[in-house]
Parts: sequence; C-alpha cells; structure tokens
Amino acid sequence: MRSDRDAGRVTLPKAIKILVAGGFGAGKTTLVGSVSEIEPLRTEETLTHQGIGIDDLSGVEGKKTTTVAMDFGRITIGDDYRLYLFGTPGQERFWFLWDELALGALGAVVLADTRRLADCFPSLDYFERRETPFIVAVNCFDGARRYDLDEVRLGLTLHEDIPIVMCDARRRESGKEVLITLVEHAMRMRLGPAPSSR
Repeated sequence: MRSDRDAGRVTLPKAIKILVAGGFGAGKTTLVGSVSEIEPLRTEETLTHQGIGIDDLSGVEGKKTTTVAMDFGRITIGDDYRLYLFGTPGQERFWFLWDELALGALGAVVLADTRRLADCFPSLDYFERRETPFIVAVNCFDGARRYDLDEVRLGLTLHEDIPIVMCDARRRESGKEVLITLVEHAMRMRLGPAPSSR
C-alpha cells in the first residue's frame, strides 16, 4: 500500500535507456563492453587509408577500428533495474544517427579524453540543446596527463550542477559507478526532490 508521502512521487522505470557519447576514440565501445552482462553488439569497422584526412587520429594513433552505427549492452543494477546502453558513433559523419539513438533515453554519459578534450563539445552541445540529463566521465588513459575535476569543468565550461567523475572505461566497477552517478543525476533532474513528509 502506498503512503500519502509516496502518492505524488514519480518512480523510475524498470527499463532505462542510457546513451554513451563522446569524441572519436574516447572509450565508448570499451565502456559499454566492460559493464555489459551480455555479449555487446558492436558495429565496428576497421579504419582504412580512406579515412586519412577525415578521421583525426592525433592522440589515438593506435586506434584500429571505429563504431559506425552504435554499440549496445545491458546491465542489471540491483534486482529491479535494467540499463540498456547505446554507444554513439564519435565521428561527425555519423551524427545523423544520434536523434534515433536518443529517443526515450533517461540520460547520457559523455566520455572525455583529456588528450582531446575539445572532442567533447559536440556531445555536450547536443545534450544541452535536447535538455537531456548528462554527466561527464573523464576516461583516464595510460600515459595521459592527469587533470583535477575542477580543471576539466573549467575547460569544458560546465555548470556546477553537472557531475564530473574520473573513470577507467576498461574496469567494470568503474563503469558501474559512472552509470549509477548518471541515473542519480537524471532522477534529480527529471523527477525533482521527493515531496516533504510535513
């Protein structure tokens, strides 16, 4: 039985769609793959010489493949919630897919690579325009210079209400913390504070 206190509260859906966005080579495919409890669906193609002059590989010279449509994975949080993860393609020529992928999403994780921080701006602009709740997760690449979160916030000119977290997209537990942070933020943004019991 629901109490008067709970009567006006909107509950979180049991199936939650989340986008994972960010620049080319920021670790989106890696994050989806590391947290997914199912074999992730990947639409990766090998980078070829035809991408020379189109794909900027500075800072990610070792990258051999790229997502051309989406990545898809699923993770269960607790006993109640299933998160369906959709990784977006990073290159501009595939941005036309974002509108379809964003339909019905609770929120988004924007992965940031401090070696190529400006690559985040298209994702940030996109979610701000759509008023989609998002957080920024700074993917800590081996050998990359470390910045504190205040420096990243300043570099991205982010409002103080938008959470920024450090992560290692290769580690499942780190990825889960990123997703939990996003869900909590999206709940605050979309549902508002719980009604007062007074």
